[in-house]
Amino acid sequence: MLNRLDDYPVHQTPEPLAVLATSDRNAYDRTWFNGYAPDGSYYFGLGMAVYPHRGILDCAFSTVRPGQRQHCFYGSRRAPVERTEMAVGPFRIEVVEPMRRTRVILDDNETGIACDLTFSARTAAIEEARQTLWQNGRRVMDATRFDQFGRWSGVVRTPDGECRVDEAVCRGTKDRSWGVRRVGEPETGGAPAMPGGIMFLWAPLVWDDHVTHAIFFDGPQGQALVREGIVAPLYAAEADIPGTEDGRDQRMATARHRVAYVPGTRLARSAEIDLVGHDGAVRTIALEPLLRFQMKGLGYGHPVWGQGMWKGELAIGGESFDVAALDLLAPENLHVQQVVRATDGARTGVGVLEQVVFGPYAPAGFASFLDGAK
Repeated sequence: MLNRLDDYPVHQTPEPLAVLATSDRNAYDRTWFNGYAPDGSYYFGLGMAVYPHRGILDCAFSTVRPGQRQHCFYGSRRAPVERTEMAVGPFRIEVVEPMRRTRVILDDNETGIACDLTFSARTAAIEEARQTLWQNGRRVMDATRFDQFGRWSGVVRTPDGECRVDEAVCRGTKDRSWGVRRVGEPETGGAPAMPGGIMFLWAPLVWDDHVTHAIFFDGPQGQALVREGIVAPLYAAEADIPGTEDGRDQRMATARHRVAYVPGTRLARSAEIDLVGHDGAVRTIALEPLLRFQMKGLGYGHPVWGQGMWKGELAIGGESFDVAALDLLAPENLHVQQVVRATDGARTGVGVLEQVVFGPYAPAGFASFLDGAK
């Protein structure tokens, strides 16, 4: 099971790189990006992941504009042993320069959705703390993630028309993660799982000369499972980034969140994030949503095109839906990102707020799996 990467001195075990250190069937390795206009006039997201023990490589691209439908492309295939082969049908990701520049191409296809986009980094890579979640004594998530903030250029085409993406305008976030998390068809057999719940917030924000990032996982009672706040420098150009990691990211002592929900839903109406320094100083950031994007457009919770689900040797599909007409308490619609305007008093920034609350969550008054805010 050799591949091209085995010719580099990068091995972590005595096995070839195609042989994972874990036998967990939910092992994955994922590349994910978003891109958006600061005024909320468009948003696009894309992802590709390999699930070696499931034998699947899948991808998705989705975009939305105010007052228009959200358009979604999905692709899936049998995973190649060659890990540098990052293509599914008409969709491919090209790493032009690692940690610097990536090109994403979706050629014209039967869905009517296409793109040719280039991401150019404006930060060094920012490694989040390892995220490990347990359920009934089993590790259901154990992952490493790094983020980069940057700019996009290129074009997106949908049945509703063409969107030119200008590097002077379009911000974006790159998210690389790998490890183990629940994907694909649910496991069967054994005793029924005890019901639980989880709240997740993820808030990468861009300011004039720096970026901030906050990551939260809460348990059903609001207990802190993951709390992380980060501040890092923003560079004017890709060439200014001094290295893969620049050593200049500041890790906060902790972070806190407060979310106000749209009545009858689990969608954030507004939010505040506190970044708490080691000296006790608190920076409070207020978030105002501008545009909503449904994460099912990238396979998250999708009942048909869910991540890691076997679709055959090669399959592509697409759909478009009216975001405003969705039932926001349907399980597949709980997971969203919103383009947000950020303010902390003197400064204004922009970014996204990713959010999902499954099951009971006491701080919001959610008592069952799918009840909404009062």
